[in-house]
Amino acid sequence: MPEESTTPDPVELVRRQFEAGNRRDIDAVMGTFAVDAVFEGRGLGDIFEGQAAIRAFVAGWFGVYEDLEFKLEEVHDLGNGVVLAVVLQEGRPAGIAGHVQQREGWVYVWVGGLIARLTASDIDEARAAAERLAQERATGSTKWSSS
Repeated sequence: MPEESTTPDPVELVRRQFEAGNRRDIDAVMGTFAVDAVFEGRGLGDIFEGQAAIRAFVAGWFGVYEDLEFKLEEVHDLGNGVVLAVVLQEGRPAGIAGHVQQREGWVYVWVGGLIARLTASDIDEARAAAERLAQERATGSTKWSSS
Protein backbone atom coordinates (compact mmCIF):
# COMPACT_ATOMS: atom_id res chain seq x y z
CA MET A 1 0.00 0.00 0.00
CA PRO A 2 1.60 3.30 -1.06
CA GLU A 3 2.18 5.94 1.59
CA GLU A 4 0.20 9.15 1.27
CA SER A 5 2.15 12.37 1.21
CA THR A 6 1.93 14.36 4.43
CA THR A 7 3.15 17.48 2.63
CA PRO A 8 0.20 19.82 2.06
CA ASP A 9 -0.55 20.68 -1.56
CA PRO A 10 0.61 24.31 -1.90
CA VAL A 11 -2.02 25.13 -4.55
CA GLU A 12 -4.76 23.93 -2.22
CA LEU A 13 -3.22 26.00 0.59
CA VAL A 14 -3.35 29.10 -1.63
CA ARG A 15 -7.00 28.39 -2.47
CA ARG A 16 -7.85 28.05 1.22
CA GLN A 17 -6.06 31.32 1.98
CA PHE A 18 -8.13 33.07 -0.70
CA GLU A 19 -11.35 31.61 0.70
CA ALA A 20 -10.39 32.93 4.14
CA GLY A 21 -9.54 36.33 2.69
CA ASN A 22 -12.89 36.54 0.95
CA ARG A 23 -14.56 35.78 4.29
CA ARG A 24 -12.34 38.46 5.86
CA ASP A 25 -11.19 35.84 8.35
CA ILE A 26 -7.90 37.43 9.39
CA ASP A 27 -7.08 34.61 11.82
CA ALA A 28 -7.40 32.00 9.07
CA VAL A 29 -5.37 34.14 6.64
CA MET A 30 -2.66 34.62 9.23
CA GLY A 31 -2.68 30.90 10.06
CA THR A 32 -1.04 30.34 6.67
CA PHE A 33 2.02 32.49 7.49
CA ALA A 34 5.12 31.31 9.35
CA VAL A 35 5.96 33.30 12.48
CA ASP A 36 8.96 34.88 10.72
CA ALA A 37 7.28 35.27 7.31
CA VAL A 38 7.97 38.21 5.04
CA PHE A 39 5.39 39.93 2.85
CA GLU A 40 6.70 42.26 0.17
CA GLY A 41 4.27 44.49 -1.68
CA ARG A 42 6.45 45.80 -4.48
CA GLY A 43 3.61 47.93 -5.86
CA LEU A 44 3.41 49.66 -2.49
CA GLY A 45 7.14 49.54 -1.90
CA ASP A 46 6.61 48.01 1.52
CA ILE A 47 8.08 45.02 3.30
CA PHE A 48 6.35 43.54 6.34
CA GLU A 49 8.39 41.17 8.47
CA GLY A 50 6.79 38.77 10.94
CA GLN A 51 3.19 37.82 11.63
CA ALA A 52 2.36 40.93 13.68
CA ALA A 53 3.42 43.32 10.91
CA ILE A 54 1.67 41.25 8.22
CA ARG A 55 -1.50 41.02 10.33
CA ALA A 56 -1.55 44.81 10.79
CA PHE A 57 -1.19 45.31 7.04
CA VAL A 58 -3.92 42.76 6.19
CA ALA A 59 -6.32 44.23 8.77
CA GLY A 60 -5.66 47.72 7.42
CA TRP A 61 -6.17 46.57 3.82
CA PHE A 62 -9.47 44.91 4.70
CA GLY A 63 -10.51 48.04 6.60
CA VAL A 64 -10.13 50.27 3.55
CA TYR A 65 -12.86 48.38 1.67
CA GLU A 66 -16.58 47.95 2.28
CA ASP A 67 -16.57 45.19 -0.34
CA LEU A 68 -13.45 43.27 -1.33
CA GLU A 69 -13.04 40.07 -3.32
CA PHE A 70 -9.88 38.20 -4.24
CA LYS A 71 -10.07 36.13 -7.43
CA LEU A 72 -7.47 33.57 -8.44
CA GLU A 73 -7.14 33.85 -12.21
CA GLU A 74 -4.23 31.39 -12.32
CA VAL A 75 -2.36 29.36 -9.75
CA HIS A 76 0.67 27.18 -10.57
CA ASP A 77 2.85 24.98 -8.39
CA LEU A 78 6.32 25.48 -9.83
CA GLY A 79 7.85 22.97 -7.44
CA ASN A 80 10.20 23.30 -4.50
CA GLY A 81 7.58 25.19 -2.48
CA VAL A 82 7.14 27.97 -5.05
CA VAL A 83 3.65 28.91 -6.22
CA LEU A 84 2.70 31.62 -8.69
CA ALA A 85 -0.78 33.13 -8.48
CA VAL A 86 -2.31 35.71 -10.78
CA VAL A 87 -4.71 37.65 -8.58
CA LEU A 88 -7.50 40.08 -9.30
CA GLN A 89 -8.69 42.16 -6.37
CA GLU A 90 -12.02 43.93 -6.85
CA GLY A 91 -13.48 46.18 -4.24
CA ARG A 92 -15.40 49.23 -3.20
CA PRO A 93 -13.46 51.50 -0.87
CA ALA A 94 -15.33 52.66 2.21
CA GLY A 95 -17.31 55.82 1.58
CA ILE A 96 -16.84 55.74 -2.20
CA ALA A 97 -19.53 54.81 -4.73
CA GLY A 98 -17.16 53.43 -7.39
CA HIS A 99 -15.29 50.15 -7.60
CA VAL A 100 -11.57 49.59 -8.04
CA GLN A 101 -9.59 46.62 -9.23
CA GLN A 102 -5.99 45.55 -9.09
CA ARG A 103 -4.39 42.67 -10.98
CA GLU A 104 -0.98 41.39 -9.97
CA GLY A 105 1.25 38.36 -9.58
CA TRP A 106 1.85 36.81 -6.17
CA VAL A 107 4.88 34.60 -5.59
CA TYR A 108 4.56 32.28 -2.60
CA VAL A 109 7.38 30.39 -0.95
CA TRP A 110 6.00 27.60 1.23
CA VAL A 111 8.10 25.87 3.88
CA GLY A 112 6.58 23.14 6.03
CA GLY A 113 3.03 24.03 4.96
CA LEU A 114 3.40 27.72 5.88
CA ILE A 115 4.21 30.83 3.87
CA ALA A 116 7.82 31.85 4.43
CA ARG A 117 7.63 34.68 1.89
CA LEU A 118 4.95 36.28 -0.25
CA THR A 119 5.79 38.87 -2.88
CA ALA A 120 3.15 40.81 -4.82
CA SER A 121 4.26 42.57 -8.01
CA ASP A 122 3.64 43.04 -11.72
CA ILE A 123 2.45 39.77 -13.29
CA ASP A 124 5.32 39.40 -15.76
CA GLU A 125 7.86 40.26 -13.08
CA ALA A 126 6.24 37.77 -10.69
CA ARG A 127 6.20 35.01 -13.30
CA ALA A 128 9.90 35.47 -14.07
CA ALA A 129 10.81 35.70 -10.37
CA ALA A 130 8.81 32.57 -9.51
CA GLU A 131 10.43 30.52 -12.26
CA ARG A 132 13.90 31.71 -11.24
CA LEU A 133 13.19 31.05 -7.56
CA ALA A 134 11.86 27.53 -8.18
CA GLN A 135 15.04 26.73 -10.11
CA GLU A 136 17.28 28.23 -7.42
CA ARG A 137 15.50 26.24 -4.73
CA ALA A 138 15.84 23.06 -6.81
CA THR A 139 19.61 23.51 -6.81
CA GLY A 140 19.73 24.58 -3.18
CA SER A 141 21.25 27.96 -3.99
CA THR A 142 18.73 30.01 -2.01
CA LYS A 143 16.47 29.72 1.02
CA TRP A 144 13.57 31.82 -0.32
CA SER A 145 14.82 35.02 -1.85
CA SER A 146 13.01 36.17 -4.98
CA SER A 147 15.50 38.91 -5.84
